[in-house]
Amino acid sequence: MPAGNRSVWRADLALVFNTFVWGSTFVMVKRALDDCSALLFVAIRFLIATLIMAWIFRRRLNVGAGQARGGILAGVFLFGGYAFQTAGLKLTTPSKAAFLTGLSVVMVPLLSSLVYRVYPHLSEAIGVVLATVGMGLMTLQGDAGGMSRGDVLVILCALAFAGHIVVLGHYARETPFELLSVLQLGATTALALGSFWWMETPFWRPTGTLWISLLVSSLLSTALAFTVMVWAQQITSATRAALIFTLEPVFAWAFSYIFAGERLPARAVAGAVLILCGVLVAELKPIGLAQHPSR
Repeated sequence: MPAGNRSVWRADLALVFNTFVWGSTFVMVKRALDDCSALLFVAIRFLIATLIMAWIFRRRLNVGAGQARGGILAGVFLFGGYAFQTAGLKLTTPSKAAFLTGLSVVMVPLLSSLVYRVYPHLSEAIGVVLATVGMGLMTLQGDAGGMSRGDVLVILCALAFAGHIVVLGHYARETPFELLSVLQLGATTALALGSFWWMETPFWRPTGTLWISLLVSSLLSTALAFTVMVWAQQITSATRAALIFTLEPVFAWAFSYIFAGERLPARAVAGAVLILCGVLVAELKPIGLAQHPSR
């Protein structure tokens, strides 16, 4: 395997690790939100992560002219994703919100091609279609018809998360990943601290579950995961990153099954299989699909 391909595989495996972390902590964070309002949780989580990563990378945080732009823009999109998701969840069903958020995998190649003229590999495009159908089978339940205000907000959430991936994919190639990571975490923290008190009705009930969830999500799901994400996107494409992130509901279900005994209906299992197939098609590039590089 050529050295370049090995580097891409390492980056993609790092993103799989991220997705594993996010999926494995989903149940824990969901329970913690019974004791803390969503944006306040995000503000504290990102504040802790920012302080930790700023201390770790303190000798590498020399901001050059124009270098702050990418990190701040990434942080704005990242916070926008959380804010729109929080507002939308109040007005739509969890299943529709999960599916609509997952549409970011479709939006990433569209945004990349429109803004930066970066076009997906054919295998990535096929993988996106398979994964999107799989997301629908896994998440949509009952009557999915109609479009509510909550659905619109969650679509904006998906657009924001897609913008975050695309911005990182662009700026990670020209900005040190340590600096880009700390800047995006810091921008998200500032926006969350400045808005949680008026965008939601904040509440805080300190419990053991909440403290453990904050510790785990701050260290693993935020400080480590978003830094790994920046590093990986120096190497892999934004479309591949978005596609890999569709594995999150698969990992989330696996941990829900192990720790909460949650079982999936047959259609959801089929959806999980399609998501896995979509990722594998993009990674392995079957004969006939290896036409042109995405970058």
